[in-house]
Amino acid sequence: MLAKLTAKNQLTLPKSITNEIAPTEYFDIKVENGQIILTPVKIHPTDAVRTKLAALDLSEQDILDAVTWARSPQDLVL
Repeated sequence: MLAKLTAKNQLTLPKSITNEIAPTEYFDIKVENGQIILTPVKIHPTDAVRTKLAALDLSEQDILDAVTWARSPQDLVL
């Protein structure tokens, strides 16, 4: 089965192919021996949180400081 790569590097997967896999929005992509391999990936909300935390480059001490701050009595301004 053929699929055309557009000028914007977009590829439309044929419906007959996507019907054979579970509904998915994301794919892991890799190249092996000159072939492009797409593997359906289910993104969980926890994965997004882990990715965001990794991007922030927080240390364990940063987390402990934040928890301590959140648990301390705060002066409320109304």
